[in-house]
Amino acid sequence: MDISKEIKKILIDTDVTLTQLAQKISQSKNKHYTIQNLSQKLKNGTINAKEIEIILDCIGYTVYFIPKTK
Repeated sequence: MDISKEIKKILIDTDVTLTQLAQKISQSKNKHYTIQNLSQKLKNGTINAKEIEIILDCIGYTVYFIPKTK
């Protein structure tokens, strides 16, 4: 699974742009978060788990860990 592609799909489905997402992250964390930084992390696949959690929280999603079936 490519998490960057999944996040981009969710953004399209929720009609949220990267600019809007960067603004939401900045507001929720009281820290400047640029669209360039976000875009590069998604493009390069260098986004970490905490950032994924923050992004999903900002757009109303969550992460679940589900065991694989055998």
